[in-house]
Amino acid sequence: MLKKLKLTATDDLPLVILDAKNNMFRITGRILPEDGNVFFEPILEWIRTYIKEPNDLTEFHFNLDYYNSSTARMITKLIVELEKIQEVNKDVKVIWEYEEDDEVMLERGEELKSISYLPFELRGKS
Repeated sequence: MLKKLKLTATDDLPLVILDAKNNMFRITGRILPEDGNVFFEPILEWIRTYIKEPNDLTEFHFNLDYYNSSTARMITKLIVELEKIQEVNKDVKVIWEYEEDDEVMLERGEELKSISYLPFELRGKS
């Protein structure tokens, strides 16, 4: 079984929980890394390993307050990796959570949904 990846949130980095055993896949908070490639590399490596033996259903939750343009590219890369789960006949869904009054995060979710082949749920929270 793939070991859980957990990154603790800071002022500029999100909480990341990737836990196949408990079926929990979540990135929560703000993402302003000094180097997006360095921050996302362990996440992408974990996903690449997970794809080899994914759960029957993977629901990947994003609940982001803010992220910059370099992070946007990395999130897109992450979603492209998640699409590969479908290639092994397993289900995957992205749940994009945002504050109901946060139009920027809603728009970013809509943009990602428009370029992804995955089922993509936009979920506003009050």
